[in-house]
Amino acid sequence: DIDVKKEWRKAVKEGLSAAWPICLGYIAIGLAFGVIARKTGFRPLEIGLMSLIVYAGSSQFIAAAMLGAEAGFLPIVLTTFSVNLRHLLMSSSLSLYLRNLSGSQLSLFAYGVTDESFALNMSRFQGGKWGWRQALIVNHSTNLTWILSTVVGGIGGQFIPAGAFGIDYALTAMFICLLVFQLRRIHHILVALFSGVLAVILCLMIPGNSYILIAAFLSSTIGLLLRKTTWRKNG
Repeated sequence: DIDVKKEWRKAVKEGLSAAWPICLGYIAIGLAFGVIARKTGFRPLEIGLMSLIVYAGSSQFIAAAMLGAEAGFLPIVLTTFSVNLRHLLMSSSLSLYLRNLSGSQLSLFAYGVTDESFALNMSRFQGGKWGWRQALIVNHSTNLTWILSTVVGGIGGQFIPAGAFGIDYALTAMFICLLVFQLRRIHHILVALFSGVLAVILCLMIPGNSYILIAAFLSSTIGLLLRKTTWRKNG
């Protein structure tokens, strides 16, 4: 028990130390979502419940916008579901490092997986000095930051004009930042460029948000092929 407590104290310290940059980003984006959701007609309690239950920044922005446009229940559910399908890819990648966890532990961990926590935890897992406890602290410290930030944004949203301070651009800026931090080798850059160009082309050709999934799948496949080719040359 003493060893477990020491491991948890170490995990909390290391997890919070790694998570704080994401938390700072979530404060800005969470406030932005809270403001936008309040302008759409959400109350602070509803904003907090949405952040707690859904916990997916891009999907929450999309859902709020669709609700504001008086879209139906089914289109909103299908759209947010399709956008969140990328979590299948992220979770399957993380599962390689979580094989010894129980079902309840995996469920608790899976709830907190986001683009940002995935990128951070994957890079730390690949570095070899990261455990599931640290990763769990990252997931849920950022989760708590997101929920509180969206509620605060909802409370203060009534006092902020729509579109002020570049709020509408906050989520896009976060994803650009995440992309830049993951561009470590030339094939990462090539895949990122291919994905961006393909997504723009498909966006002009295909209605809805399915172009995101198609571009992500094709780009991931290209990235895997490039990595295998690199391994063969080096091997």
